Amino acid sequence: MLTPDVSIILPTFNRLTYLREAIDSVLAQTYTYWELIIADDGSADETRTFLRSIRDGRVKTLWLRHCGNPAAVRNRALAEARGIYLAFLDSDDIWTPRKLEIQ
Repeated sequence: MLTPDVSIILPTFNRLTYLREAIDSVLAQTYTYWELIIADDGSADETRTFLRSIRDGRVKTLWLRHCGNPAAVRNRALAEARGIYLAFLDSDDIWTPRKLEIQ
């Protein structure tokens, strides 16, 4: 697998209502040399089931025990990042399709 230019860090905890759109906004990016690292802070089964259903090889999910500390969750994802650049996306936000291309 090629090294991505951008590592996208997305921490989440039981945000399925918003998480689908956040991930879809990454998958819709016109710039495609990225990896998405989702750090799941011990979400419930419904969120976990959805995350397991993602079949894009650029997406990696970290299954963490719930700690309730967003900074610790982000830092765990950062430890896995392989990209030259970092981008952060909250699980209740969405990006426009050209966000990475323009940035």
